[in-house]
Amino acid sequence: MPWNVGVLGAGPGVAALHLPVLGGLNELFRVVHIADAGSGRAQSLAEQLGVRWSEGEAELLTDGEVDVVAVCSPPGEHGRQILAAIAAGKRAIFCEKPLATSVEESEVVIAACRAAGTILLVGTNHLFDAAWGRAKHHLVALQGRVRTISVTLALPPNDRYHRVVAEGGPFQSGRRGRPDLNDPAVAADVLRQLLTGLAIHDLPAIRDIAPDLEEVVYARVAPPIGYLVGYRASGILVQLALTMLPQGPDALWRMSVATSHDRIEVNFPPAFVHAGSAATRVRSVDGQWTEYRRDPEDGYAAEWRLLASLLEGVAPVEYDELLADAQYAVDLADAAAAKFLEGVPQ
Repeated sequence: MPWNVGVLGAGPGVAALHLPVLGGLNELFRVVHIADAGSGRAQSLAEQLGVRWSEGEAELLTDGEVDVVAVCSPPGEHGRQILAAIAAGKRAIFCEKPLATSVEESEVVIAACRAAGTILLVGTNHLFDAAWGRAKHHLVALQGRVRTISVTLALPPNDRYHRVVAEGGPFQSGRRGRPDLNDPAVAADVLRQLLTGLAIHDLPAIRDIAPDLEEVVYARVAPPIGYLVGYRASGILVQLALTMLPQGPDALWRMSVATSHDRIEVNFPPAFVHAGSAATRVRSVDGQWTEYRRDPEDGYAAEWRLLASLLEGVAPVEYDELLADAQYAVDLADAAAAKFLEGVPQ
């Protein structure tokens, strides 16, 4: 029998990502309840599926049919809603990234899940992409020293991405227009939220090979929405770049890892797009490229399959890794925001 899922949140990520993915995994999961915070979108989505809907979280959390709670609300709500789902006795929780908005909140959430034996998975989908698994295997097999890592995002202007800086912080979704990046405090907060909302797709994978944060070297905010951040971790220079241009470039989401032997490129499909796994290729010292095959399933499907394995007891819940991923992202975001403010004339 499939596990019954209740979804907290009814935004674009739910409509474009999780509901289609769960619909394709109906042997493992079945959506039975969708709730929103008052937008009215839950009713529309639920009626399309013929399932229950509600406003707020209380009715969903007391729904005895719900086994798994999918926390797909704004980031500022994640920690509180996870704790509420634990208190309601739910078997498992899928949480969209980020796990929480502070290190302290992350520690509280993980401790509560561990104490209750609640299964937890955080949806940093690039970490679960089969292409990243092959890239990581290549790095381990060749034992080359990693020199640099870069992640480049070029995204068309889209309210789904702009909304990242309107969730979980002072930029409430009802506010019209873009945040004023001429205000240093606002710009620093936008930078922090972009790192914990977009860069976090890749940070757990980066932490796999560069786990020890050392220093942020530079941090800049690029209008209308973008950033350029460089930092050192485990002796490796990491660069994160995001740009959104008014006319909209072709979407690009690329991670490059340069080693003493070669260069690995992982090109991820844009968020909200189901196009199979990322494309991975390796450039050797002789200039030749080797391309790996792509999988039909993307990281979104893979993360839900892993959750099913956790529910069946086939795989263990990696509480320590989840906490370390959350701390890495928050520490980087805080340090980058502080570095940005250092460069602002007083």
